[in-house]
Amino acid sequence: MKKNLWVNVREKSLFVWRIPSFPALFLINFIFGLSSSFFAPFSSIFGIDEAGMSNIGFGVFMTIMAIGGVTISSYIAKRSDTRTSRKKLMIIAAAAGVIGYTLFAFLRNYLALSLTGFFVLGTAGAAVPQLWAYARDALKQANIPAEQTPFIMNIFRMFFALSWTVGPALGSALLISVGFKGLFLSVAAGNLMALLTIVFLLKDVPRGQVSMKKAPAVGKYVKKVHIFAFLAAAFLLSTATSIHMLNMPQFVTKVLHGTEMDVGIIFSVPPMFEVPMMIIVGILATKMDNAKLILIGFATACSYFLLLNFVTEPWQIYPLQVLSAAQVSITGGIAISYFQDFIPEAQGTATTLYMNTTSIGSTLGYLLFGFISQVTNYGSLIIMYTVLAAVGLLFLVFLGKEKVKNSKASKTKVQNF
Repeated sequence: MKKNLWVNVREKSLFVWRIPSFPALFLINFIFGLSSSFFAPFSSIFGIDEAGMSNIGFGVFMTIMAIGGVTISSYIAKRSDTRTSRKKLMIIAAAAGVIGYTLFAFLRNYLALSLTGFFVLGTAGAAVPQLWAYARDALKQANIPAEQTPFIMNIFRMFFALSWTVGPALGSALLISVGFKGLFLSVAAGNLMALLTIVFLLKDVPRGQVSMKKAPAVGKYVKKVHIFAFLAAAFLLSTATSIHMLNMPQFVTKVLHGTEMDVGIIFSVPPMFEVPMMIIVGILATKMDNAKLILIGFATACSYFLLLNFVTEPWQIYPLQVLSAAQVSITGGIAISYFQDFIPEAQGTATTLYMNTTSIGSTLGYLLFGFISQVTNYGSLIIMYTVLAAVGLLFLVFLGKEKVKNSKASKTKVQNF
């Protein structure tokens, strides 16, 4: 049985690697993930300690960056689904990343950083959604069977997760040795490497592959109950997860009286399990209803947060991190390809809409953590984001039924549900 599973995984992995453009796409995805993992874990240290922002000022700064990313990437998504090729837009976004992070290496003025974050890095934020949409287009162009899409896209997502297993540690080493100036220049260099890879190794999507002449109205999609339910659930889980990420170190050291080593172990456990789990989840996604897998992922997240409310020692969190890895492997893996199938005629819009929703949820989480942690203890915060994740699950259970029903009815037409 184990031998057959290993053979199946190996054969599927070789199959994915042979798809035209995908080795280059894997590389670009890894580079973008590595670049983001250099900055994201140290953003608050940069804003508060390096640039001298207040806690509230930093929260506003992050909100400005998030709004810029949502606004500009949404516009770029419409362009990608109508006139401009995804390759050209990815080149623009990657170039913006080079410029933006180079400026961050030298700027310390609040207004200058905010303007750069909104306009320049807001443009750079479109790179990953467009890359994911390009990957789906590449699958269609290569005539890959639809039932293989969830597995392939989960492998694709795995490369982004893989970059985060080493990125924060490398970023920390860079920060210690060369400071924020060197760190941001390294991120800019990563974007430059991605830019060159896009220019020389990716081909333009033929005009015939673009199915729309008019930009899609996002509102008409969001009004559909199952799409709204999924976005609301993703938003709530993203908010809960971002609060959890900020809260965990404080909870371990100040409530459980653990050490920084405990925190390091806690954050190191999930990535070790996420990579193999993403492969397994991808295989399962080709054999069962993806709607059920998504529900399992959200239920796992709720169970993980709920169990955290009962821990009394840091070591008790170690085994729970396997649940964290499991939920990320599902909600961070097949969730995007699952949502892309809601709007098959506008992959750029679908991908950006999903990523913008989770980005806004994360930003809200940052703000909620900053304000609420001042009036309550870190243990109580766990209860709050457990409730947020549970409400997200309820959205899927009760309002997502229409999509589950439709996916079953259309199973013979669209096999990747």
